[in-house]
Amino acid sequence: MGVRGLLGLLLALGLALAAGTARAHPHVWITATSELLYAADGSITGVRHAWTFDDMFSAYAVQGLESKTKGAYTREELVPLAQTNVESLKEYAYFTFARADGKKERFQEPVDYFLDYKDTVLTLHFTLPLKNPVKPKQLMLEVFDRSFFIDFQMAKDNPVKLVGAPAGCQMKLDRPSDGSASAQKLNEQTFLNGENTNFGMMFANKVTVDCP
Repeated sequence: MGVRGLLGLLLALGLALAAGTARAHPHVWITATSELLYAADGSITGVRHAWTFDDMFSAYAVQGLESKTKGAYTREELVPLAQTNVESLKEYAYFTFARADGKKERFQEPVDYFLDYKDTVLTLHFTLPLKNPVKPKQLMLEVFDRSFFIDFQMAKDNPVKLVGAPAGCQMKLDRPSDGSASAQKLNEQTFLNGENTNFGMMFANKVTVDCP
């Protein structure tokens, strides 16, 4: 079952439990770290993500999964779930958007992906190679869900790293304000009808890298 498939079920459960009075987005919370990957010639080749899901989503995702040890799941046991998750992300552009000197860049399909399970939460690891490596003066990377179904928060410690970047490159992270309070003022039907489909853009995590 893919990420959005699970999210849809969680939404249905939330609506049912609240008897039609459920508050609006977000429904799932992700704590993220990202690494920007550079080649020896100074060009950026891709982004490596690690997304840790909240307790509720993690518990729901592993329901019914077989494991040798109760309450624990190995990376091998999570392979099918990891594959389904990354495949489902394609429709949503992997919630990752890049611009090199103002030009939109596209990513290839994820590689080196896997899930791990620790302290009752799931973390999805994957690498997004750029379709065409670039060597811009300025790179801007944004991580967010346009519909704000998922709330992405960059980790407090070491949220973004530059791996192999040329000397002199400077990185800045702009964290968004908390969008949950604003989203809860809008009822669920507003999102389901397609209104505010770009609500999440206001709460994007923005990474800017300037290189000499």
